[in-house]
Amino acid sequence: MTISDKTLRTAVERGVISADQFTSLLAIEDARALQEPRDDEKLRFISGFGDIFVTIGIGLFLSAIGWFTETPLGLGGMALVIAVVSWALAEFFTRPRRMALPSIVLLLTFATGIFTAALAFGSGQGVISFWQFNLVPGNQTLPPWIVLGAALVTVLAAGLHYWRFRVPITVAAGVAALGTAALAFISALAPDFVAAWLRPILFLLGILVFALAMRFDLSDPARATRRTDIAFWLHMIAAPLIVHPLVQSITIDGTQDAASAWAVLAIFAVLALIALLVDRRAVLVAGLSYAGIALGALLSGTVLADNIFPLSMLVLGALVLLLSAGWHALRRILLGRLPEGLAARLPRTPHSGFHSES
Repeated sequence: MTISDKTLRTAVERGVISADQFTSLLAIEDARALQEPRDDEKLRFISGFGDIFVTIGIGLFLSAIGWFTETPLGLGGMALVIAVVSWALAEFFTRPRRMALPSIVLLLTFATGIFTAALAFGSGQGVISFWQFNLVPGNQTLPPWIVLGAALVTVLAAGLHYWRFRVPITVAAGVAALGTAALAFISALAPDFVAAWLRPILFLLGILVFALAMRFDLSDPARATRRTDIAFWLHMIAAPLIVHPLVQSITIDGTQDAASAWAVLAIFAVLALIALLVDRRAVLVAGLSYAGIALGALLSGTVLADNIFPLSMLVLGALVLLLSAGWHALRRILLGRLPEGLAARLPRTPHSGFHSES
């Protein structure tokens, strides 16, 4: 078990250890960190099997709540009850106990419940059951203003949830809801514009979310506080928003010729460089499926065409393993070619095994 800097400083303040002992302990930890492999994206998803056990219980409990409330209260009422119960459960499993996986699940059920309830009541169908719910007669999409209102309500709810519980993924949920609100607002003002420029809009949203994630990352280069967890979830949102529209824009009707396949692989190479520089593998993972499709397109006209799928998996698997094995060495090479001031601001190996509350 690793003891955090905060605990050691408290021990010094209470006279348990001296200031010299504190300094010596940090020196020992620094020396050990240099010798042992460290995961620079170390996050707390599961703190023990208790997390899994509680998460299973939450899933069963909320499913039963939904089953018994959907018929008498309708879709909107059911979703609202699930959101309220999720908040109540977070008061026990998140606020005092800080259980990682249950906290993530409870935030997702809370935000989804609020958004669903707002959509249902906003469309005037809140008391209608899930199976009778009809978005708009003759249409399969809700009016943009209703989506906008539901998204803004979700943003406010996510803000309250973060103020109360400080779960890192809450920021990403709020940003996702805010992006939905922006898209709905543009769609309400100019629906034809959104239909024609959806991919560039999504790409721009991805760039904005990526910039926000990097702001959190650059504010905590040692990755020792909650800000690094917030940045991780923001990167998880930004990566598909950037990669999918970018790759799809260079394909023809969803298919790839040799030129577009090479272009996709070039994009994948650029993503690999960015992922190494910012030390976030989510940026790279989002492009893996497209890289596999591109490899398949290049192999389709060769004598290896009969084995496209296994060969593509073999090449991608080997690439991922090579990157994993040489990740830190490649980062050192890349950072060594950057200006010293910029390289110093980019993430580096965390000093402590636990993230503080800052």
